[in-house]
Amino acid sequence: MSTALLFIELAIVLAMIFIGARVGSIGLGMYGMVGVFILVFVFGLEPGNIPIDVMLIIVAVITASAALQAAGGLDYMVEVAARFLRRHPNHITFYAPLTTWLFCILAGTAHTCYALLPIISEISLKARIRPERPLSVATIAASLGITGSPVSAATAAILSQSLLGAHGVGMAQILMVTIPSSLAAILVASFVQNFVGKPLQEDPEYQRRLQAGLLKEEVATEKKEINPRAKWAVLVFLLGVVLVVLFGSFPSLRPSFNGTPVSMNSTIEMIMMSIAALILLVGKADVKKAVKGNVFSAGMVAMVSIFGVAWMGSTFFEGNKNLILGAVGGLFTQWPVLFAIPLFLMSIMLFSQAATVKTLYPVGLAMGIPPLVLLALFPAVNGYFFLPNYPTEVAAIGFDRTGTTKIGKYVVNHSFQLAGFITTFVSIGLGYLIIQFL
Repeated sequence: MSTALLFIELAIVLAMIFIGARVGSIGLGMYGMVGVFILVFVFGLEPGNIPIDVMLIIVAVITASAALQAAGGLDYMVEVAARFLRRHPNHITFYAPLTTWLFCILAGTAHTCYALLPIISEISLKARIRPERPLSVATIAASLGITGSPVSAATAAILSQSLLGAHGVGMAQILMVTIPSSLAAILVASFVQNFVGKPLQEDPEYQRRLQAGLLKEEVATEKKEINPRAKWAVLVFLLGVVLVVLFGSFPSLRPSFNGTPVSMNSTIEMIMMSIAALILLVGKADVKKAVKGNVFSAGMVAMVSIFGVAWMGSTFFEGNKNLILGAVGGLFTQWPVLFAIPLFLMSIMLFSQAATVKTLYPVGLAMGIPPLVLLALFPAVNGYFFLPNYPTEVAAIGFDRTGTTKIGKYVVNHSFQLAGFITTFVSIGLGYLIIQFL
């Protein structure tokens, strides 16, 4: 009977995730909370742990990023990146992904790549390079940057004292594994992508659009007036990133109370909220503008999603812990690398690396999977590229005027699939190799 109840409860959890994903925006969080209500009030499960630490870190980091956007810092960074890419058009397939990856590492969110996608498409078209090649890897690289960013919600989740932070995994170890493995994975994917598809001049869809007169006019990249103080805002934000890395790598630098250093969660929150205030000050930005920006909106959606979905996942697992561990615990204990599969599948449904981490990493630790192995498997939480409905993928398809970046007849055979799987496999493989020396 208990096994039957387990599958009924699992079906409810998956149904809430599916419905929430279809609704979109904060729907994932709301339906996740519906799932919590059903599990607690109908099935009598004790409520699991609310991911308060991750939610507060998201608020702090997104506030700083929103302040940077309001001060014109993101526009300034895009302008600098655009100048660099235009100087190297023949290497756009390599440089574009590295640029979007670096942007995400610094800002902690993949949404920073939106402004670069039309520029990448424009440069590719002028250089007669198939835009699908750089756009596909650049979009995937932006998401991969989340698992290498010291200020992303997903990294903060892993670093929390309820997960890997409690097992001695600090910021230095995370960056030592994620940065080189993701960098190498992007380079491999870029190299392979150079051979994908026909050359632009031979592509039938491009030729059709060319003959139909759809590509005669050049797309004029919108010129934004950059705040003259935006450069200082960027420097202040980078100072915050450096401080997070510094205090995360050297716990002895953090104040101690009763022999225990201030937690890294609290440290990130204090640093990034203070940095947000300093950005508004040096950038002379309007705080109301920060709230209205798309960065703040996307961050709040992520927080609500994590609130509902991660709490639902925790409630389900804690209520069925013994049964779950008895059924599949041995498999993942013997072959811990296979835990990448549920991480990948869950991320497809949740559309959030941080929510995936908070939902499944406690399960992995309970099964006895070594913390460093879970760190090596971190890139598996980027699996939402599998279905081409994530906003960055939709944007990349829309910005490619040649039609080479597309969704295939069977939906899953889209332009981002190859780059996504290459970066996932390579980064996990290299990460697994690196942890052998830690």
